[in-house]
Amino acid sequence: QVQLAESGGGLVQAGGSLRLSCAASGSTFRRYAMGWFRQAPGKEREFVGAISRSGISTSYAGSVKGRFTISRDHAKNTVYLQMNSLKPEDTAVYYCAAAVKSGYSDNNIVTNVKDYDYWGQGTQVTVSS
Repeated sequence: QVQLAESGGGLVQAGGSLRLSCAASGSTFRRYAMGWFRQAPGKEREFVGAISRSGISTSYAGSVKGRFTISRDHAKNTVYLQMNSLKPEDTAVYYCAAAVKSGYSDNNIVTNVKDYDYWGQGTQVTVSS
């Protein structure tokens, strides 16, 4: 069982910034492709960004590209989502997720919610206008 714990959410004004953290338990963090997703009330969970096992390859949804940055620190077993220039439409519960399939290479990017195996509890991000 992989345990993920998000933190860093909160209330921020439009144009502001937040950094979300996702701490992973266990000794196999380096084996996981990681991703961030978000879900607003009444909407489907949507892809935000992803990072490969190696940390070299990243991918972002068009709605956040240029504003959000995903990174990982293997020494700290943590993945981050730096969010800048926040907009009210970014308001959602943000989740981190881990993909553990052995078939993924070190640089594979996983973007489909159905391809992720473990999820954190989520952290609320609210952006006011």
